[in-house]
Amino acid sequence: MNTKKFMTIDGIPVAIEGEKNILDLIRKVGIDLPTFCYYSFLSTYGACRMCVVEDKNGSITASCSTPPRSGMEIKTNTPRLQKYRKNILELMLADHCRDCTTCDKNYNCKLQEMAKRYGVREVRYERYTPILPIDDSSKAIIKDRNKCILCGDCVRMCSEIQRVGAIDFAHRGSKVAIETAFSAPLSETNCVSCGQCAAICPTAAITIKDDTKGVWEDLYNDDVIMVAQIAPAVRVALGDEFGFPKGTNVMGKIVAVLKRMGFDEVYDTATGADLTIIEEANELLNRLKTEQDMPLFTSCCPAWFSYAEINHPDLMEHVSSCKSPMEMFGAVLKENAKVKGTGKKAKKTKMVAIMPCTAKKAEIAREEFTSDGEPTIDYSITTIELAKMIKESGIRFDEVLPEAVDMPFGIASGAGVIFGATGGVTEAVIRYILGPNAKQQLREIAFTGVRGFDDLKEVTIPLNDRQINIAIVSGLASAEALIEKIKSGEAKYDFVEVMACRGGCIAGAGQPFVPGRAKKERSEGIYETDRMSNVKITIDNPVTDNLYHTILSGHKAHELLHYK
Repeated sequence: MNTKKFMTIDGIPVAIEGEKNILDLIRKVGIDLPTFCYYSFLSTYGACRMCVVEDKNGSITASCSTPPRSGMEIKTNTPRLQKYRKNILELMLADHCRDCTTCDKNYNCKLQEMAKRYGVREVRYERYTPILPIDDSSKAIIKDRNKCILCGDCVRMCSEIQRVGAIDFAHRGSKVAIETAFSAPLSETNCVSCGQCAAICPTAAITIKDDTKGVWEDLYNDDVIMVAQIAPAVRVALGDEFGFPKGTNVMGKIVAVLKRMGFDEVYDTATGADLTIIEEANELLNRLKTEQDMPLFTSCCPAWFSYAEINHPDLMEHVSSCKSPMEMFGAVLKENAKVKGTGKKAKKTKMVAIMPCTAKKAEIAREEFTSDGEPTIDYSITTIELAKMIKESGIRFDEVLPEAVDMPFGIASGAGVIFGATGGVTEAVIRYILGPNAKQQLREIAFTGVRGFDDLKEVTIPLNDRQINIAIVSGLASAEALIEKIKSGEAKYDFVEVMACRGGCIAGAGQPFVPGRAKKERSEGIYETDRMSNVKITIDNPVTDNLYHTILSGHKAHELLHYK
């Protein structure tokens, strides 16, 4: 006997198989119903009303907030619904800045896309709110209320996924707005610059600060040596902007394009990650001996670092003293430039970090990452900013032949590359601790639970006569839940890896945004690079070995690679 339940969508019977709302069923049958405020991983808000459907009795309901029922009959596209959606779009546009050609999200704006899709060519309503000031106080994020459509995506992302709550709805009726507490500038709030609000914003109400102007100016300056480093996650995401299959490793093309744009030296931040592995693994081993300030939390993610500072200052002694791979490598490269530079006419070296992360923009401005009043990293630009620069240059990315990074820092281990995915730092540290002789164990690491996209993963590995308990968490709300368990004594770990963005750096807010962030494909691209690497373990990297005998000899290792 068939016990399946069905409902009818546009005359087609559709089986109900656990979908939580009608919208999921509609999309299952291949109908692209428009939404501004619906994401499956966020709570249902039902504000934009673009996903409304009409039942057989003529009632209109929001499909995102209505559970499916057996026997229900609905239509997704009727003259009434068409008119309804056009009216909604007109009302949104009436109170929206329409300088599209100069907008940061031109051709990448959901409101613009919907207006084109539904043929909205005129707006019959007048704007009723005054032009409001733009908040550009943050090092990483720009907030422009003139472009906000009140979908609430940013609010739910900030509170539900990141548990920061830096923004929320304020006021009532026609005066409702998305604000910080007491309308304070973002720079004066508990915002950690993770940028996830900007990544999910359908318009340009929240965007990432563009720092490419300064980069271009220095590229044209003959008195400046421009050095670039490219983070591991960038190589598997930039291709999205140029039509490559998702997850394609385009590292060689990035290097070639940067050289043609005028960069003097180009390196892989994975080399810096190798230094981080050595320093952080040794820090863990030392703490395991003393059992003090346990567990050891990683310090690679600047948004997590800021979150811990603001919300859990008592945990800062547990956070690794290691700088991030970007800062470590930047310090080494600038120290090397200092050693090479001679005479009064020596050129100034400027460092450009190409990152998947928006919080890196705030990180480079921190006092502990400066030397003699100068920042270690002069510019941190995102994957998206790099894509804009390439398009502006006119260089055909798809036609450029790949090139290798420069020497003498041109070798990185596969362990350094996997930093780009959640669990990558942990796996790299485990590889280092077990050492090159534990070949069978090294092959088995991938199957211990360190990989994958669960918000929380737990791993136990044997070391000599004890077990090392490890937690891997991504998303700050998940990190907060884990911290509560650790503080209450419910959970006990020796090592905790934290990434602010769910899925790790591959899903950073500076990456091209696609549904689900193409996490699976990007992760596979990262691990494929690792598989093809002839140096799997940091300890086998001749570059890092040489650095510890030269630039990092003696006290210099701690001075350049640690922030305290």
